[in-house]
Amino acid sequence: MGTQTFAANPRPAATVVLLRDAECGPEVFVVRRHADTAFMGGAYVFPGGRVDESDHDGGADWCDGTAHAAAQLAGVAPELAVAFHVAAARELFEEAGVLLARDPDGRFVSLRDPHAHERFTGYRTDVHGGLTTLRAVVQSEDLRLALDALVSFAHWVTPPIDARQFDTRFFMTRIPPEQSPVHDDRETTHSTWLTPTEAIARSQRDDFLLPPPTWTTLRELERFGSVDDALAWAGTRRVVRRQPELFVEDGVRMLIIPGDPRHPDEPGDEIPSETRFHLVERQWRPVTKDV
Repeated sequence: MGTQTFAANPRPAATVVLLRDAECGPEVFVVRRHADTAFMGGAYVFPGGRVDESDHDGGADWCDGTAHAAAQLAGVAPELAVAFHVAAARELFEEAGVLLARDPDGRFVSLRDPHAHERFTGYRTDVHGGLTTLRAVVQSEDLRLALDALVSFAHWVTPPIDARQFDTRFFMTRIPPEQSPVHDDRETTHSTWLTPTEAIARSQRDDFLLPPPTWTTLRELERFGSVDDALAWAGTRRVVRRQPELFVEDGVRMLIIPGDPRHPDEPGDEIPSETRFHLVERQWRPVTKDV
């Protein structure tokens, strides 16, 4: 059985794992992509998307943490490293309504006041629609974008088996005080907070469709008892490039990720709990170790 292969030219992208502390442990915020979306339609994912041209306009005149951004992604040009971080903050604002920006007193902007909430909801719609830029919003409100609130912890590259291929940097951050995320009702149709264990359990019951990078990330977060613990781990782990490879065996399409014996790349410091995903009814389903 043959497999169509596309030219490997992944587009830069960024994804943000938004966390909050709860009685049952840290919870993650996930959104469900619109079912008609060409890429991962219907899947539950973390807010994110590709790096846009406007994201390359990040600078010290309106962003805190440009040096932090360059240091976190030391393997790429500093300008691109900053663009990845700006894209992460912009996508978080567009898809979740969360703005990682501080006022002149160094406090994260509050969106609790009804007037502020309405104003920033309008900004969100305009940024999403390309009517304005995140920079224009931040500067008009006398804020500074908090790139230093983003912790880089993973790097995933879509395998060249689809025309839409992405080179995605994964970031982690804590939900700012006095902000509440919600899906955009445009590219995403549902959203929820839940623990990593709950998300995995719902996926195993077929309530949730989780792409392999999302599944693997949730598995990695299961062990932590607080957001502080998760952020500490994220800030110290060695990030390696993960690009799944496609195999077809006995008529079964299979994705394997680094850490699997058949994958040529190193897994980094930790081997994922599941390294193989089978395509079943157009969904990638993990082959768990207890199966």
